[in-house]
Amino acid sequence: MVFELPDNLHPDCGPVAWMLGTWRGNGHGDYPTIEPFQFGQELIFTHDGRPFFHYFSRAWIVDEAGELVREGALETGFLRCRPEGQVELVLTHSSGVVEIWYGVAEGGKLDIATDAVARTESAKEVVAGKRLYGNVEGELLYAYDMAAVGQPLQPHLWARLQRA
Repeated sequence: MVFELPDNLHPDCGPVAWMLGTWRGNGHGDYPTIEPFQFGQELIFTHDGRPFFHYFSRAWIVDEAGELVREGALETGFLRCRPEGQVELVLTHSSGVVEIWYGVAEGGKLDIATDAVARTESAKEVVAGKRLYGNVEGELLYAYDMAAVGQPLQPHLWARLQRA
């Protein structure tokens, strides 16, 4: 599949332009407070000419055969592109967590970390995160490290997604 950049791509979005579109695939999750799991996921990045992408992600838990067990996480937000590959991500989760991330995009890689995390009264405690997204041979690979529920920052999710 050949990916073409939109004609109206804002120049500040160039370093993350490879992320535009819909991505689907599978991943794995683990954390000391939960049982390891597998999941399916869809990420959607859209752009309307302004210096940001709208981001939406949905995931579902699958069994060893890849069959749906239950719906999983939902998150949405805005990847705000700044000059020279600087990025800001404003992210809201269905679990009641809201985060502000900062980082840099260059060479087919997006590396971001949380600056602020807030949560609703009923949400589980999340205090920090680090995400690394990469364009590896045309696929989107990512890793998400999390500090939550009294645990230090450590690997939580990793996935390999293909352009849909």
